[in-house]
Parts: sequence; structure tokens; C-alpha cells
Amino acid sequence: MILDVQNLGVTSRDGAQLVRDVSFTVDAGERIGLIGESGSGKSLTSFAVTGLLPAGLEASGSAVLDGVQVIGARERDLVELRGGVASVVFQEPLTALDPLMRLGKQVAEPLRRHLGLRGDGLRRAVIDALTEVRLPDPERIARAYPHEISGGQRQRVAIAAALACKPQLLIADEPTTALDVTVQAEILALLDSLVADRGMALVFVSHDLAVVSRMTDHALVLREGRVVERGPIARILKAPSDPYTIELVRSARELDAALEVS
Repeated sequence: MILDVQNLGVTSRDGAQLVRDVSFTVDAGERIGLIGESGSGKSLTSFAVTGLLPAGLEASGSAVLDGVQVIGARERDLVELRGGVASVVFQEPLTALDPLMRLGKQVAEPLRRHLGLRGDGLRRAVIDALTEVRLPDPERIARAYPHEISGGQRQRVAIAAALACKPQLLIADEPTTALDVTVQAEILALLDSLVADRGMALVFVSHDLAVVSRMTDHALVLREGRVVERGPIARILKAPSDPYTIELVRSARELDAALEVS
């Protein structure tokens, strides 16, 4: 088992409970979706299990990642897990990437830290990582700064950096929300193929049921910080049981119908 989350909670400094009693496990090669509207706690859950909660928020419960208890762990211990065992692709690559650093150096950082690569070996690994995410002219991209390439290309660079050290688990937090529809489809196809080719586990966070159904096999539906439904995504789409999930499915179907008409 790669990730074992039990009774996870997230509390703000003023005592508000933002996530309550969330439990799930992720095995090797398994694909899990976290579904819910904005404020449901799905992103906070993904941040908590990698020790990336924003300042002012505190996690409780248990989140064991590759045998290491993340809740309460020292930052230096978590640094070893991030990138090597689990990596995160965030929603907005322009904020996830350092605007003052060339992209090649940003992809190189996890390779240097976790694999100890240097010199020509490091440079080749960076180009290989950029090539794997199907970027045109990867050597030019490696020399560029984030603002010099498109949003879709930035997200590909972020994916390259996340996967450079071949982690066991990828956490994708709304990775296509900031992209237009065409680029969104391309990035989803890329993630799908990379996860399949490497046999990685995937936790995919999204408000979009259609996207989650494409990318995952099982899902947890969150509302106001709690899990209200869980199970195979095919069953959830076909026969949702919780009123909130029923409404999500209904809304998704109405949107699909409207798009087909237009």
C-alpha cells in the first residue's frame, strides 16, 4: 500500500473544521478520484497527505505515505518523500513554477536532489523528461522562463518535473482547470498515458465528474469536508445514492446535453 489515510482532519487557526474524518487507501497502480465543488475539502485533503497545507491550517488523524507518517512529520523528512515517492501537479502551473528560474533548472532540481544526478547526466535527464511530456524543441523549453511559453506547455513542464524521479504516486489537483478545452483534453490524455505506462498510482482531484470518470476507477465524493459517498466511479455515475452526489450527476448530464445541442 502506498498511501493509507485514516480519520484525516484539517482545522483552521480559528478552530473551523475544513476536513473531517476522511479515510481511504491507495494501492500500487490504483486510481482514486476526489470529487466535490469548491470548498468541499478535496484539495485540502490532497495537500494534507503530502504535508503541503497552507500556513494557518493543521492536519490531524493519520496519513501514512510509503510507511512514513506524514501528520506531524518534520519538513526534512517530507522533502525526501516528495518527488521520490509522491509528486503533485497543481492547478495553475504559472504559480507552481518559479518565474525567475529557467524551466530546465526547475525540472533538474528533483533529479539532483533525489537521484544525485550531475553534469551531462543531469542535462540528458532533463531533456528526456521534457521530451516524454511531448514538448516541442525541449532544449529551447529548458532555456526558457515560464512566461515565455503557453499555459499548456507550462503544465507539461510541471508534469515533467513531477514525474522526473518516477514516483510511485501522482497527485493531480485540478490539473486542467486553468486550461482551455482543447489543451485540457491533451493534458488529460498525456497524464492518462504516462500513469498507465509507468504503472503509477493516481489521486485525481476535480470538481468535474466527466474528467474523474475518465481518469479514475474509484472515487470519493466530498461535501463540506466530509465523504458523503464512495465506490467505483461507474456505479456512482449510474446509481448515486447520496442526495448531493445525485445532484452532481444530474448537473453533469445536463451540461453534457447542453454541449451536444450547441
